[in-house]
Amino acid sequence: MFPLFRARLAAHPIARLVGILASLLALAVGLLFASLLGAGPAAAQSAATGPRRVAYVILRGDDTLAVERVERWPDRASATIHLADQPWITLDFRFTPEHTVSETRFQVRLAGAPSDATPAQDGTVRFVGDSALLTMKAAGQERALRVATTAGALPLANNELLVVEQAVRIARARRVTTLRVPLFLLSGARTIDASLELRGADSARFTILSNVTDYRVDADGYVLGGVIAAAGLRIAVVTGPAMAGISIGRPNYDAPAGATYLAEHVVVPTPAGHRLAGTLTKPRDATGRLPAVVTITGSGQQDRDAYLPIAGGVRIFRQVADTLSRRGIAVLRLDDRAIGGSGGDPTGTSADFADDIRASVAYLRSRPDIDPARIALVGHSEGGMIAPMIAATDPSLAAIVLMAGTGYTGRKIIDYQIENGARGMPGLTRAQQDSIIADGTRELEREIEKNAWMRFFVSYDPIPTARRVRQPTLILQGATDQQVRPEEARLLDAAIRGAGNTRVTLRILPERNHLFLRDANGHPAGYAALKDPRVDGEVLGVLADWLAQALGAR
Repeated sequence: MFPLFRARLAAHPIARLVGILASLLALAVGLLFASLLGAGPAAAQSAATGPRRVAYVILRGDDTLAVERVERWPDRASATIHLADQPWITLDFRFTPEHTVSETRFQVRLAGAPSDATPAQDGTVRFVGDSALLTMKAAGQERALRVATTAGALPLANNELLVVEQAVRIARARRVTTLRVPLFLLSGARTIDASLELRGADSARFTILSNVTDYRVDADGYVLGGVIAAAGLRIAVVTGPAMAGISIGRPNYDAPAGATYLAEHVVVPTPAGHRLAGTLTKPRDATGRLPAVVTITGSGQQDRDAYLPIAGGVRIFRQVADTLSRRGIAVLRLDDRAIGGSGGDPTGTSADFADDIRASVAYLRSRPDIDPARIALVGHSEGGMIAPMIAATDPSLAAIVLMAGTGYTGRKIIDYQIENGARGMPGLTRAQQDSIIADGTRELEREIEKNAWMRFFVSYDPIPTARRVRQPTLILQGATDQQVRPEEARLLDAAIRGAGNTRVTLRILPERNHLFLRDANGHPAGYAALKDPRVDGEVLGVLADWLAQALGAR
């Protein structure tokens, strides 16, 4: 998953609205989300009629990816952002006469929570000159800090349409056609520069790093629609009674038409008392007991597909399930705790999440259609760290697959990610990068103090556990991965073999990034520019061939 390492409080990479580390790790995807959502309060109104209400709908073809409902007054605006099965965000803004923002309040609620539920995160940012004054409540703790920014900076938190509209107003008031727009990232309390270009009276181009969006705007500066050409997305504006009919449906986990397998929706009980929702795919023409796989997602709350809205929507585990079930292997994939249809506490550690997977293995062993002696695990990223934990304590497991699994302690990995993330940010001086690295390290220390998941992760060394793995093991790694480096795969291979287990296969696949997408560079800052969300046949073929042999499938 991207980002690999962050707090588990919320599934959305920008839902950790305050934290330097979150900014470093989520910048590329967070900015892509901002482009996808295009979610700004954009509505003309009069004092006599009250606020104008509008909905912005982000579409790929006929599929609705995101909806934001906005109410706007002359001096303030509010917005509610929804994505399917993701935490949802409410934002309130106060405007100045110069069209900047004097104050922003944000609230994050977990997926499925009602509108009156206590927010998982609740904070405010006030802009005073070249400073941002932040307060935030989360997990029963409250923090306050002062962060340097640029005077007149506009806050960005999945709210790019507001930013665009305010920038258009500023440019027109100054009578300029190009404008440098400082953005204060609520996802990381950092300031970066964007650019606005007015391209005639009715259009504007807004660029954040490499993300370019073309908008249609009216005489008052309100967005009427837009296109994100690189991502194949369009922005539609809906007003009036039609707004009530807009919704984002739940993901469809059924088997595709014509598939040679069935999809059964299941619920897995856990010893901790919560239940995990999942989908079990299995060959349609199966006879006898089937071999099976349980998938394990990466860090942060993910749905059973391990969905990420990059390049049109990466669903690595949906592809794994489709491939393996066509090869005679049942696949159980699950929503993580407190997302989708699953319950439970999302703030646990990797060891707690390992217990969820143990419960899932026990569930499969209880089914009459699954062979309890032929069950394997496939873990990606953090999931590739969790799989050996389970294998080392369950000798009955038949095999494990580690996809970009970790070989270093979490502290070493995060230190690398902080520095590498900063060095890869375009348009920054070396001094600015050094400052980001220093800020990120300080924020990491604060996260370690207050966050149980982080404390466990930074101290956990996967190598001693790897040495206890006795099952056949496939280590899959992308050669250009700049989140978990190829050297970590080699360390895992050496550790398992060095302890006497010779049934290990290491495959480092050229030009594949952390998500196993084709990517010659592999730096997370480039994820937003990727155009194909599909893991290709070479990766899936290696996985399927190895598992078919290890599990005795066809």
